[in-house]
Amino acid sequence: MTSPNKTFAVVTGGGTSGHVLPALAVADALIAAGRTPEEIHYVGCERGIETRLLSDTRYESTFFDVVGFQRSFSRRNFGFVPKMWRARKGAIELLRALQPSVVVSVGGYASMPAVFAAHKLGIPVVVVSYDRLPGRASRLAAKRSAACAVAFEGSPLPRATMTGAPVRQVMLDLDRTARRVEARVALGVGEDRFLVAIMGGSLGSGVLNRAIADYLGSHRDDDGLAVRQIAGERWVADIDVVEPTGDAGVVHHVVGYEDDMPSVFAAADLLIGRGGASTVHEVAVTGTPAILVPWAGSAENHQEQNVSWLSDVGAAVVISEDEIGRLGDEIDRLRHDDSALAKLAEAASARGQVHRSGALARLIEAVGQESGTTVAQSAVRRP
Repeated sequence: MTSPNKTFAVVTGGGTSGHVLPALAVADALIAAGRTPEEIHYVGCERGIETRLLSDTRYESTFFDVVGFQRSFSRRNFGFVPKMWRARKGAIELLRALQPSVVVSVGGYASMPAVFAAHKLGIPVVVVSYDRLPGRASRLAAKRSAACAVAFEGSPLPRATMTGAPVRQVMLDLDRTARRVEARVALGVGEDRFLVAIMGGSLGSGVLNRAIADYLGSHRDDDGLAVRQIAGERWVADIDVVEPTGDAGVVHHVVGYEDDMPSVFAAADLLIGRGGASTVHEVAVTGTPAILVPWAGSAENHQEQNVSWLSDVGAAVVISEDEIGRLGDEIDRLRHDDSALAKLAEAASARGQVHRSGALARLIEAVGQESGTTVAQSAVRRP
């Protein structure tokens, strides 16, 4: 299968970790299926977090100067078309040099230059859609795609094959029970404390940061509690770390960005997060009890739809932003109900089994090797 001197796949998308991590998960899945890192090339944007995250991987990468189109009036929109046009030209030159067998798009504005270039050069495109409601870039790319790999039943995308979502191999391999002690040592949290991990995506969430601040205000002296708050780098300087009034009290750790999410998932008794696809699918594959608060401003309310995939089967607790005032009560309820935590974990893990099939890599392989939609769709059995 492998041919180290030739690029097999260009994987494209980026801007936030919500696109970068799935893109890296796609690359990891191809490695697990037998490809080499030299056969995979990542294409993203200069302003995205991929410039940081790709430096720790084995994949070659190219970043273009592109910006997203803002739904509300913004001066940034004046640069959208000229930047995208220049990036498209650069992507055409790149793909001509790499000659990939397939371009895999995980969506977002950073994916568009490579997708446009692939269409121009006749290179087949596989769209990977892991939100329950596909984003605009994915819907646009899907119109001329060879195949669409989707994570949810009933996708509106054409030529859709149910493959499960791209989830990083380190998360697929995570055994929370086996890693718990090691992870707590790494995070500096004692075994006797109930650990709440809270994160608002790669950019952080003011809503969640304020809610956990209120909760900590009434639990300052709770020596059975620990909170690891991933506040977001734009917020972290404004977060007041809660110190106990005496020798004993809550342990409160605050970081801007978390580089070791597997340890966080392994160590946490309860995760508080948003409704982004990466969070939802990682909760599922790791079987982590979670309270999820969908971002009310997400495009077409897609985060609420993502979260319902878990909550509809009792695999997560959902709180809307309008109800954020009851977050503390929900944390305390679950903290003192081991049975409820266990049921959440069991239901989430069952939901996550769909992501372990290897179907995503098989679909990409089929498209890359055959460059035919019919072959690609028949390579993975539909549910």
